[in-house]
Amino acid sequence: MPPVVPPFLIGLIVAPLAKRVLKPLVRGAITTSVGLVMEVKKAAQEAGENIHDLAVEVAADMVAAQIAAGEGHRPEEGAASNGEKDEARTPKIRATAGAAKAQ
Repeated sequence: MPPVVPPFLIGLIVAPLAKRVLKPLVRGAITTSVGLVMEVKKAAQEAGENIHDLAVEVAADMVAAQIAAGEGHRPEEGAASNGEKDEARTPKIRATAGAAKAQ
């Protein structure tokens, strides 16, 4: 009949060995997953930047096409739709403090 070894004795022997073997494996898995997550975030950010750049280019092309087609022309003087003068709708150029000192 084989000798009976209590399970807690097996645990006392196996636990330190498992710690030495499993700790580097778990650490490697976590390091790999964190690295992978960082690469995915970087790729997603670059993709977002590329989409933003593409949207800006398309918007610029559309504005250029509207200007070329004559759709972007300014209304004639006095033709303001809400009854105000056309002059009130144009932006005023303001002098800055730096420009005032230069004069």
